[in-house]
Amino acid sequence: MFGVAITTASVCVGARCPFVRGQVGAVLTQNRTDPRLGPRGLDLLAAGKNAQETIDELVRTGHVIGWRQLAVVDREGHTAHFSGGSIVSKHGGYEGKNCVSIGNLLVKDELPRRMVESFEARPDAHIADRLIDSLYAGLDAGGEINPVRSAALLVAHEFDFPEINLRVDDHDDPVGELKRLWKVYEPQVENYVLRVKDPDRAI
Repeated sequence: MFGVAITTASVCVGARCPFVRGQVGAVLTQNRTDPRLGPRGLDLLAAGKNAQETIDELVRTGHVIGWRQLAVVDREGHTAHFSGGSIVSKHGGYEGKNCVSIGNLLVKDELPRRMVESFEARPDAHIADRLIDSLYAGLDAGGEINPVRSAALLVAHEFDFPEINLRVDDHDDPVGELKRLWKVYEPQVENYVLRVKDPDRAI
């Protein structure tokens, strides 16, 4: 499975930043976001480029790339990230086993590392739970300089589209609400996948 979890102070972050594709990988584009970089990155991964090669190509061809922040996970679990030179806030990235975290407008430099450590702490848990854990770890590490208002969780496994696609667009506790939505949706995921693969057997 490939997944992305993200939270920020602006509304509707899930509409702009996270991109996943089953059997291919995950791409995150943020800061002054260019959502075109997400699908472009997934296409590069699908064409056989690894995470670093994908980042390199996006940086080489991207529009005013100095404002962008990117992260990629490829089908082998390799990771890479990029932060443009025009980003003026405290920002950074950290890579772990099969995962990478990036952030900007950070209160503390340690936040990306803390998120990765949290994701790695429960390797047997569902990837959605691990991703939400990492968001909480980021908040516990100080979060960003403004109160967060939106959050999103995408997970893809078998298909070009994400089997899990949850968004909180404007909320006083977006990460808590995202966790609540995941717990509501979790027992239903397999049935919605079955509706795609074998609708005669689905509920």
